[in-house]
Amino acid sequence: LTALAANHRHHVMLIQRIPTQISHANTPPLRHRRPTTADRENSISVHNFDRHKNRNANTRNTKSTMKFSAALLALAGSASAFAPAPSAKKSTSLAFSVDTIPGALAPVGLFDPLGFAEKADEATLKRYREAELTHGRVSMLAVLGFLVGEKVEGSSFLFDAQVSGPAITHLSQVPPVFWALLTIAIGAAEQKRATIGWVEPENVPVDKPGLLRDEYVPGDLGFDPLGLKPDDPEEFFTMQTKELQNGRLAMLAAAGFLAQELVDGKGIIEHLQA
Repeated sequence: LTALAANHRHHVMLIQRIPTQISHANTPPLRHRRPTTADRENSISVHNFDRHKNRNANTRNTKSTMKFSAALLALAGSASAFAPAPSAKKSTSLAFSVDTIPGALAPVGLFDPLGFAEKADEATLKRYREAELTHGRVSMLAVLGFLVGEKVEGSSFLFDAQVSGPAITHLSQVPPVFWALLTIAIGAAEQKRATIGWVEPENVPVDKPGLLRDEYVPGDLGFDPLGLKPDDPEEFFTMQTKELQNGRLAMLAAAGFLAQELVDGKGIIEHLQA
């Protein structure tokens, strides 16, 4: 019985080894087998699938990155709306100050007994200078008008030579049409001056009325028909001082003319000829 059992196990083991041996005998080694057309097609399909899969993954990554960047930009823009605005650094020195403005001559220097200029900031000081120049120019014209008007009275072609007497009475003798023309001319000149020198009212802070433009030089309206304005800054500074000095003298002269004619009712030319 023992011999029969051993013989049976030997036959079983032989039967189990037969398929494996047949399989190895019928199948050539892989390293010697040439790839078929089907193998190549399967390889190409697998490669295309992997490439398409990688492309889709890259596309998803790119879209995700773009969405993340857009979210960061939106967040930054929202945050900047609530961020404090950068404050401009204020200069400690004024470009237009009592130490640099024209019109100060030795030995008096800047004549300001009431201290208006020392208490004013740059914008206010520019308005003071603009007002001084304007009054000086009007006074120069007024002095010229006093002398010429009285000199030609009774012989002028204007108003049929009917205007006579001291110059302070001339305006009351002209017809109403002259008043209308004079008002229109003055209004046009002031409108032009305001457009050149002043900031638009809608752009002016409430606490800074009458604000002049930063680049505007007081009195420089661009009116120079004779081309007398020099290009050299030092020469221009000297010419500004001369105009200021003449305007100041004219303001004193016009005030003296008015007072003199009001006192005795005689014209300035009549006084000079007496």
